[in-house]
Amino acid sequence: MTHLVGQKKISEDNISDAVRQVRLALLDADVNYTVVSNFVKRVKEKALGDAVIKAISPGDQFIKIVHDELITLMGAEEVPLQLKETPSVILICGLQGSGKTTTAAKLAHYLQKKEHQKKVLVAACDLQRPAAIAQLQRLCETINIPVFTLPGESNPVKVAEHALKKAKAEQFDVLIVDTAGRLHVDLELMDQLTEIKKAVAPQEILFVANSTTGQDAVTTAAEFDKHVAITGTILTMLDGSSRAGAAISIREVTQKPLKFEGIGEKVADLQPFNPQSMADRILGMGDVVNLVRKAKEEFDENQTQKLEEKIKKASFTYEDYLQQMASIKRMGSLKGLLKMIPGVSDFPDLDKSEGEFKKVESIILSMTQNERLEQVELVPSRRWRMAKGSGTTIDDVNRLIKGFKRMKDMMKSMPKKALQNPSGLKNFGDFFK
Repeated sequence: MTHLVGQKKISEDNISDAVRQVRLALLDADVNYTVVSNFVKRVKEKALGDAVIKAISPGDQFIKIVHDELITLMGAEEVPLQLKETPSVILICGLQGSGKTTTAAKLAHYLQKKEHQKKVLVAACDLQRPAAIAQLQRLCETINIPVFTLPGESNPVKVAEHALKKAKAEQFDVLIVDTAGRLHVDLELMDQLTEIKKAVAPQEILFVANSTTGQDAVTTAAEFDKHVAITGTILTMLDGSSRAGAAISIREVTQKPLKFEGIGEKVADLQPFNPQSMADRILGMGDVVNLVRKAKEEFDENQTQKLEEKIKKASFTYEDYLQQMASIKRMGSLKGLLKMIPGVSDFPDLDKSEGEFKKVESIILSMTQNERLEQVELVPSRRWRMAKGSGTTIDDVNRLIKGFKRMKDMMKSMPKKALQNPSGLKNFGDFFK
């Protein structure tokens, strides 16, 4: 948006280059051409119709307009699963290779977590792909989710029917039906899905789309929607180089919500699709939405309050530091978490940061309990022992101790207002800088 830097107002002349950049970025992300054209038109109309707010530069205001329009394009808000019956049935569908089986296990894990606490049964109805049932059983075994199979049965409709009977008899909250896929859309596949749909009457029919396939995923989503009336989409492979072109296009073309996104290979790597989060990531603004969500899942509220008091009094210890590091590790890789923070992804040494994180952890683990609680002075002999025990150098140990002391000194001198408002944001425009 270089042509808007230093401008006092948004005009037809200075906005043309900014609009062109948006158009090229979306096309590069493999967004549907018609979707891009309509989107750019709406952005331009809004930008020219807006009066420039004095506190925000025209460049920042234009980015905010793009940001808001992206959110609207992708559905504005998170759309939860409609699980009003017991058992509620979720039918998983999609092409072969899109990640359906893995997604079925991920969704089961998501629903059984403490914030949902659903009793889940997964039905193995992919009877065409070799080892599909074994894969599903292996994944679900790691999270203690039962998988229903019918050995010797070749009709997936029969398997689905028996699975539903079991779910009702044993009072499962949710039945997830994993179905077969094909390399391409065909009538046999759609007929099979239609029969399964009639047999189990699902509340949700979720289409699983590989986000890296771009426009192919959009075309396929439209075909599945036409035949079986999908209720939403789950995007997989969003942890790679994909720039979410499929996310933008599928919602606009099918007019069905994006409900989840797969962000990694582990069973826990599934999160609700949040339009604001995706808009932030597309514009390189990090992912504060999911960073906060992860923190709420992993950080104990009472421990957090106690830590906050210690920070205010500058009385926290290496032991407290170690506990917080353990909580951060449960949230995922440090590199992945750093990328969620606005602006941090621009730094080149994220891999190095993760290495330093592990080094600090090793040094603290090599301390005695009294050393971690700062009940003894860390004299040179102790520091040498810590370096040897952690496989680091004496310089690494000295750097940690010096940095820890500097951090505590900084906390002592920090005004109370800064602790109450750590973000330091003066206005909404600052978020986009």
